[in-house]
Amino acid sequence: MQRVENWIGIIVVKYRWLLIPGLLFLAIFAASGMRFLAFSNDSRMFFSEENPQLQALESLERTYTKVENVLYIIAPKSGNVFEPETLEAIEFLTNESWKLPFSSRVNSLSNYQHTKAFEDDLVVADLISDSASLSPQEIADIKAIALSQPMLVNSLIDKKGSVTAINVNIIKPDDGSYKIEDINSAAVRLDQVMKDKYPFLDTYLTGGVMIDTAFGEAPKKDMRSLIPLMFTFLLFLIFISLRSVFATTATLLVIILSTITGLGIAGWIGILLTPASANAPVIILTLAVADSIHILVTLFHQMRRGTSRHKAIQESIRVNLQPVLITSVSTAIGFLTMNFSDAPPFRDLGNIVAMGVISAFIYSVFFMPALMAVLPIRVKQTPTRQGKIFAILADFIIKRRTPIFWSMIVLILLTSSGIVKIHLNDEFIKYFDHSYPFRVASDFSSEHLAGLEIIDWDLDSGEEGGINDPQFLKTVEDFANWFREQPEVRHVYTITDIMKRLNQNMHGDDPAWYRLPEQRDLAAQYLLLYEMNLPFGLDLNNRINVDKSATRMTISTPNIGTAGVLDLERRGRKWLQEHSPDMSTYGSGLSIIFSYISERNIRSMLKGSILALALISLIMIAALRDFKLGILSLIPNLTPAFMAFGVWGIFVGQVGLAVSVMIAMTLGIVVDDTVHFISKYQRGRKEHEMDPEDAVRYAFNTVGTAIWVTTLALVGGFGVLAFSGFQINAHMGAMTTITIIFAIILDFFFLPTLLLKLENSK
Repeated sequence: MQRVENWIGIIVVKYRWLLIPGLLFLAIFAASGMRFLAFSNDSRMFFSEENPQLQALESLERTYTKVENVLYIIAPKSGNVFEPETLEAIEFLTNESWKLPFSSRVNSLSNYQHTKAFEDDLVVADLISDSASLSPQEIADIKAIALSQPMLVNSLIDKKGSVTAINVNIIKPDDGSYKIEDINSAAVRLDQVMKDKYPFLDTYLTGGVMIDTAFGEAPKKDMRSLIPLMFTFLLFLIFISLRSVFATTATLLVIILSTITGLGIAGWIGILLTPASANAPVIILTLAVADSIHILVTLFHQMRRGTSRHKAIQESIRVNLQPVLITSVSTAIGFLTMNFSDAPPFRDLGNIVAMGVISAFIYSVFFMPALMAVLPIRVKQTPTRQGKIFAILADFIIKRRTPIFWSMIVLILLTSSGIVKIHLNDEFIKYFDHSYPFRVASDFSSEHLAGLEIIDWDLDSGEEGGINDPQFLKTVEDFANWFREQPEVRHVYTITDIMKRLNQNMHGDDPAWYRLPEQRDLAAQYLLLYEMNLPFGLDLNNRINVDKSATRMTISTPNIGTAGVLDLERRGRKWLQEHSPDMSTYGSGLSIIFSYISERNIRSMLKGSILALALISLIMIAALRDFKLGILSLIPNLTPAFMAFGVWGIFVGQVGLAVSVMIAMTLGIVVDDTVHFISKYQRGRKEHEMDPEDAVRYAFNTVGTAIWVTTLALVGGFGVLAFSGFQINAHMGAMTTITIIFAIILDFFFLPTLLLKLENSK
C-alpha cells in the first residue's frame, strides 16, 4: 500500500494538467444526466411492490374502485352551518366540485340522498335543493335530518352543526393523462373562489390529492432552501478553517463536482427524487468536505514545516490515502446498505449518496491536489493556534486518562439507558409542518370531523348476493357498533345504516322499524329499489362488490398515530375471529400501510446494519493490519448511535420511519474521524517509533484540526436537515446530528484513553 500511496502522489503532481480537464469533462458528462431527474408526488412511494399491506390495499381497490380525494371543509364564522347563505355556499361548491378534473363522485350535505316514504313508493332526493328559497322551517327540518343520520354526523357534519365537508372522489385513469398538479391547481382555484364569494366562511382544503402534491413539493422546497443555506455555511467554515482563498475554492469545486456527479448518475439510471432522496445533495455536500479537509490540513502542515508545495502534496496523499479510502468506502457501504430498506425512497437516498461519496474520494485525491499543484498557494511557516489547542488537549487527556475513561463509560451508560423509553409511532399527517396549508386543514378536520386516518374492512359473506342475508347483516352491524364504542373511533361508514333506514322508510317512516330487515328477499328488494333511484355518480359501487357477496366498511379516526391504528386494527381483527371466524380478515388502507412500514423497515434495516458492521470491521482490520485495533475501533463507531437513540428516547420518546435507517447511515459516517485518528496514531507508533503517549499527541497534532472542521461540517449539514418542513428529513437530520456530536466527544476523549489502555494491557 505504501508504494501505491507514493505513486499516486507522484502521478497527481506529474500529470496535473491532464487530470484537471479530464476529471472536469467526466463530471460534466455525468452531471448532464440531471436533465432526466424527476420528482415523485405519490404518497405510496414509501412502499415497495412486495409490501403485503400494499398488495392487500390494491386488491381492495380493484374490488371497490381506486380513488383519490379532495376534501373541502367549511366553517361558518357564525358557528352555524344551517343558515341560508351557508347552505347556498354548500350547494354552489357541490355543483362546482363535479367540474374538477377526473371528478367521479361528490358527497356533501347538499346532495346527500335522503330517503322517505310517499304512499307505497320510496322517494330518494337531495337533502338540499334550491337553498335560496328554503323557509326557516324547511331549514330546521334539514338540520334535524342531517344531525340524526349516522352516515353524516362526524363525517360530513360535526355534532354541533358548526362545520361541514364536501368530499370529491378523483379516479386516476390508466392512460397516463392524470396529472395531480392540474387537479390540485383546479381545487385550489375553486377554494379561492369560495373565499372571495363567501367571505363569511372559513374554508380549508385537504385530502389525498393535496397530500400527494405536498410529497412532490417537499423535495423542491427543501432543495430551494436547504442547499443554499448549507452551501453558505460550508463556504464560511472552509475559509475560516483553512484561511486560504485557493484552498477554499478547490474544496468548493470538489463538493460541487461530487454533488452534480451523484445527481447526474441518478438521472442517468432513472432514480426519482422524493422528499427523502432529494436531500442527497445536502448530505453529499456535507460528506464531500471531509476528504478535502484532511488532505489540505496535512498539506498545509507539511508546508509550514518548510516542505515544498509539490512534495507536500505527495506527502499529504501518502499519509491520507489509506484513511480517506477507508472512510469513503465505509461511508458508501453504510449508505448502500439502505437498499435493505423496505421504503424505496431510502434506497434511492442511499444509492445517490454512495455515488456522491465515491465521486468525492476521486475528486479529493486526484482533482483537488492537482489543482493545488498549479495554484500559487502560500503558507507561513509558523504553528497554528489550533495546533497549540490540540497539544494542550492531548496533554490533558494523557495526564487524566483514568478519570476521563470512566467518565466516558458513565456518559455512555447514562445516555444509552434512554433506549428503553423508545416506542414505535408515526403520524402520517405530521410528516409535514404547518407551512403546508393542507396540514392546517387536516388538523382542523381531525379536530371537528372524522380525520384522515382510515381503516377499510372487506367483509365477505362467502356467497353471491350474500350481503342481503340477515345473519350477515347482523354481524356487520354488531361489528360496526363495536367500533362505535371504541374511544378513538370518530365515524363508521357501513351499508347496514342504509339498510335500517330503508326498512324504516318502507314501513311508513315509523321509527320503530329503524332496524335491519329480517328477511333476505326484503333486504334485496329494498337495496334494488334504492339503487334504481340513485343519480349517476352516487351509486353504491364503492361500498358493494359486483356480485353483492361482500361489502366495504370504513372506520375513520382522528390522528391517533401508527401505534393507535395498529392497535385498533388488531382489536377489530380479534373481534371478527371471536364472533365470525368465517368473515375474519385484515384491515386495510393507507393508514395501515404507513403503520406497518416503520416496523417492517426497522427489521429489514437491522440486517443491513449487521452487514455494514461486518464489512466495515473487515475493512478496518485489513487496513490497520491489527485485529485488536480494528475491533477496538468499532466501539467509538457503534456507541454514538446507541447514545443518540438514548437521548431521543429521553426527550422525544417515539421513533418512526425517519430513524429506522439511522444506524446503517451513521455507521459509515462516524467511522471517518475514528479511522483518521487511529491511522495517525498507528503511523506515530510504527513509522516514527513513538511511545503510546507521544503517538496520541502526534494524532491530535496532525489530525485534530481536520476532525474538528469535518465534524462542524457534518453537524452543520445534518443540522440544516433538521429544519426541513418534512418531518422524516427533520428527524433524520436531528438524530444524525446528535450521533455525530457524540462521535467527536468519544473520538477526542474516549478513543485516546482506550488506545492507551490497550497499550498498557500489552
